[in-house]
Amino acid sequence: MISFDRVSKRYAEGHDALREVSVEIARDELVFLTGHSGAGKSTMLRMIMLMERPTRGQVLVDGQNLAGVSARGIPRHRRSIGVVFQNHRLLYDRPVFDNVALPLIIAGYDHREVGRRVRAALDKVGLLSRERAMPVTLSGGEQQRVGIARAVVGKPRILLADEPTGNLDPALSAEIMQLFEEFNQVGVTVLIASHDLALISRLRHRIITLRHGRLVSGAAA
Repeated sequence: MISFDRVSKRYAEGHDALREVSVEIARDELVFLTGHSGAGKSTMLRMIMLMERPTRGQVLVDGQNLAGVSARGIPRHRRSIGVVFQNHRLLYDRPVFDNVALPLIIAGYDHREVGRRVRAALDKVGLLSRERAMPVTLSGGEQQRVGIARAVVGKPRILLADEPTGNLDPALSAEIMQLFEEFNQVGVTVLIASHDLALISRLRHRIITLRHGRLVSGAAA
């Protein structure tokens, strides 16, 4: 499903974010990506989203070499990928419903289909009763759930999460990880960047570890 083949990324100032990384993530797999701050975790996620491109090597998603995706083709590529951020990135002047609906509206869905999908996504994360609430009235864990609902409302094949529990207490972090596991169980390929080794080591999924841009463990399932 996702393949990195000897991928390196050097930024203009000379920093090597990734160095010869080769790893495979199978369809329907849930994998954790860990390492110190600056190890290259976010760079890998950004490459899958085509927010960054490798300096050397190849990234393939669902059999497609991303080097062949033009700038015009990036929006279509991203429709199959849901993304969850640590800081939620919610629109605080709009209610929960509108935040979750935004990707569907941008994609041109009919308003009836938007309503059906948004309510289904909110129900899945336990927030159907809060669809008219403003984000500022929600707890940190609820805001993260809104972010997850927004990421999955388009029924993506791949779900990426960048430190999704970084601002949450241990109990809420465990609840959020359980949501990711539930999405994985219905066929979504999930890749989660996290530094919370105490949490992810208990969940019995493959852990890919980066150190200074190099893969140090977890290349094979």
